[in-house]
Amino acid sequence: MTAITASMVKELRDRTGLAMMECKKALTEANGDVEVAIDNLRKSGQAKAAKKAGNIAADGAITIVQNGNKAVLVEVNCQTDFVAKDENFAKFSNQVAEIILATGETDAAKLAEVKFDETQTIEEARIALVQKIGENIQIRRAIIIEGENLAVYKHGLKIGVVVSYTGDADTGKGLAMHIAAFNPVAVNAESVPAELVAKEKEIAEAKAIESGKPANIVEKMVTGSVEKYLNEVTLERQMYVIDNDKKVADILKSTGTTVAQFVRFEVGEGIEKKAELSFAEEVAAAQAGAK
Repeated sequence: MTAITASMVKELRDRTGLAMMECKKALTEANGDVEVAIDNLRKSGQAKAAKKAGNIAADGAITIVQNGNKAVLVEVNCQTDFVAKDENFAKFSNQVAEIILATGETDAAKLAEVKFDETQTIEEARIALVQKIGENIQIRRAIIIEGENLAVYKHGLKIGVVVSYTGDADTGKGLAMHIAAFNPVAVNAESVPAELVAKEKEIAEAKAIESGKPANIVEKMVTGSVEKYLNEVTLERQMYVIDNDKKVADILKSTGTTVAQFVRFEVGEGIEKKAELSFAEEVAAAQAGAK
C-alpha cells in the first residue's frame, strides 16, 4: 500500500477543488495514484450530477463575450444566487461563452461534446463543477449576434443585452440599457410576432364582449387595447429610459441611428420554479411524513 503524502493530497485538491479529507480518501482507494483518483472522482461526480439533475436550476448568470462585430450571450443556470456569484461558476460560464464564440456552436446538446480544455469536454467540465459546488448546473441557451456595430449592456448577473445597430455609438449604448429596463419584444410594431398580437386581441375581445357594449364599440375597444399593447412592447414606441419626454423612435431619428436586431436574456425567464412552502406548510408536511 502506497503511503499517502501531504503533497499528493494537495495536488489532488488543487486539481479537483475538493475537501482535503475527500482527496485523502480518494487517494487511499486509488493506492496513491493521482490520475486514477481523479478518474474515480469523475465517475462519482457523474453519479452526483445525475442526482442533482432533477433539481430545478432557475437561478444563474448571463455571460456576454464580444469579439469585434460578433458577440455571444449565454445563460448558465444553477439553483441559488450564492452559486451564481461563485468564482468557479463564473470561470466555467466565461469559458463556455468563449468556446461558443470560437466554434459558432450554440446548441446546448451539441456543446456537451465540444472540448472545454485539453483534458475534458464541456460536459465533463460541467459534471466536475456539479461535483465541486453541489448544485445542478445547466447550459440553458446561447445566441450569437453579428452586426456593423454592437452595444453590450449587463445589469448585474441576471440581465444581458446586445444590440446590433448603425449610427451613433452613445445612442447604441443607451438603447442597450433601455432594452434591459423595458424588455421590448420587437423593434417596431410590424415585427411583433403575429401570435403575440393574436393572443392580445383574443384577450381584449373577451373582455370587451363581457362588457355588454354594442359590436361597433367592442371593435373600437379591441383596437384600442391592441394599440396600447403595441405601445408597451415595441421598442420604437416606448418612452426612452434616458429621456422620458421622448419616444425611442424620436431618439433614433434625431441621431440617425437604426436598430437592426437586439437580444435580451434574463436569468430564469420561462422556467417554472418550484413554489416555496411556508413555515406552517413545512411543519405540516413534516408531520404528515412522520405518520
